[in-house]
Amino acid sequence: MPMESITLRSIVARPVLLKLERPVVARIATMTDWPLILIDLHTEEGVVGRSYLEPYAVKSMRYLVPMLQDLGDLLRGHRVEPMELYALARKSLHFVGLQGLSQIAVSGLDMAAWDALARAAGLPLCVLLGGSIGAVKSYNSNGLWLQPPAAVANEAIELMDEGGFTALKLRLGRDRLRDDLATVDAVRAKIGDAVRLMVDFNQGLSLGEALERCHALDDLGLEWIEEPIAYDNLDGFAQLASELKTPIQIGENFYGPGALLEALRRKACDFVMPDFMRIGGVTGWMRAAAIAGTWGIPISTHLYPEVAAHVMRVTETAHWLEWQDWVNPILMKPYVVRDGSLHIPDTPGTGLEWNEDVVSQHLVR
Repeated sequence: MPMESITLRSIVARPVLLKLERPVVARIATMTDWPLILIDLHTEEGVVGRSYLEPYAVKSMRYLVPMLQDLGDLLRGHRVEPMELYALARKSLHFVGLQGLSQIAVSGLDMAAWDALARAAGLPLCVLLGGSIGAVKSYNSNGLWLQPPAAVANEAIELMDEGGFTALKLRLGRDRLRDDLATVDAVRAKIGDAVRLMVDFNQGLSLGEALERCHALDDLGLEWIEEPIAYDNLDGFAQLASELKTPIQIGENFYGPGALLEALRRKACDFVMPDFMRIGGVTGWMRAAAIAGTWGIPISTHLYPEVAAHVMRVTETAHWLEWQDWVNPILMKPYVVRDGSLHIPDTPGTGLEWNEDVVSQHLVR
């Protein structure tokens, strides 16, 4: 059966600010609120594609919302063919640069366009992309920030119980190395050796600190060590990757598939985990995943679990899905996690529907 042709009419972008149940406490920042931009791509045929962006900084929404609305004006009347819309949107921003907020805006458009196309076809996004509905192996990333060791260990039990998780991500980067090591020990004592444990420094270390701390962690059986240094120090990451037995994980700051390719060429990591708002939405992910697959590099997701679950079903070297439920309050039907896996619903597109009562209470005006 031929797929229905749909035409873009407008893009509506709304800024929302939610309160985090577990505040982000990292070495480089503390956040108690979580900004979102809800995107509705309206078509002439009545199909609405939905996506959202998580731009970290509340002030960034002042710029991203008008950019998305401008893209809607630019692309009005075009057929919803995501890869072509992606190319047109990027071309329109060529002179202001194709990274940063430009790429983030285009990524939001792209995810909404893919959702609209799948809804028009009456198919879950993963099926439209050539895959099937199923479970996606996930780890819980909802907490375990820079708190005292005993508090982190107790929270680890809570996170395991939230969905039968057998893998958790722990944040490190306290003032003293011994406090980081004490926290890992406390968590291990609480959860046992069978649970997979990833650690993330959130780019908080200098290269010298990273060399000391990562070597101290190297025999603890960790799944990976994530972003110990600033994301753009590929030479530093290459040194760490060459010296450590524990895999180095980077990628949430890759702006486009080319950045992933450059990191692999430089041998800067063992694993990659692109973020959807930076890699280029679904279109950028599929291109990045093809590169990772060609290199045989395991690829995990960063944030956006609803989109992430669908693309992981069609990703050759799919590794781990990062589960965070920070967007759940504004969703009518949040995705279900059980037995440590995210389960994709049998609904068209990604199935995102906004809880408008909650949205109205948290709109940034």
